[in-house]
Amino acid sequence: MNFFCLSVLSALQITAALAALALPARAALAPSAAEAKPLAVGATAPGVIVQSADGTTFDLGAALSEKPTILIFYRGGWCPFCNRELGELAEFEPKFSALGYQIIALSTDAPTGLAPTAEKNHIAYRLLSDRAMVAASAYGVAFRVDSATQKKYAGYKIALAPVPGEPDAVWLPVPTAYVIGRDRVIRFAFSNPDFKVRIPAADLLAAATAAAR
Repeated sequence: MNFFCLSVLSALQITAALAALALPARAALAPSAAEAKPLAVGATAPGVIVQSADGTTFDLGAALSEKPTILIFYRGGWCPFCNRELGELAEFEPKFSALGYQIIALSTDAPTGLAPTAEKNHIAYRLLSDRAMVAASAYGVAFRVDSATQKKYAGYKIALAPVPGEPDAVWLPVPTAYVIGRDRVIRFAFSNPDFKVRIPAADLLAAATAAAR
């Protein structure tokens, strides 16, 4: 191999290494919701690419840098507990906006499933698709769904997100709420492995108010 070929190869290796460094570290997939390790207060919110309702890419990191954010991870529009949470947040959105916050919510739903959820819950804030669980993994809320639960949901005709490279495995995010500053530092975090437990919007507003001082 001549010097020119070695130089080209080295340049390609350097480029690949830099590209890898630019990507957020993917957290290990938790074996259960109880064993997930969501990012805690003081951590920097990762910048990841997800999808908008129209199927286009969305730079979450750039959006977080624009203004303080209430970031929500929910399971999907098929989940009644998620719909209740999303609807309550919609009612409180003017109060969050008055404090300077935007609300962004991510789920495993495909982009085409976002608009029906928004319409059903009278949502004006942004819903995003994290079907590939890139954001959920980066934030440490992704977990593997056990086979019994997977079969139960399949019986309800709920198509959960497949784990890449594992055709028989599916995953979900632990429902989580973050208050994130414009500097992308997490100021408040609430996460519970029991998917029926969500932080009331009033309590989240209080946390956002305290973080804004």
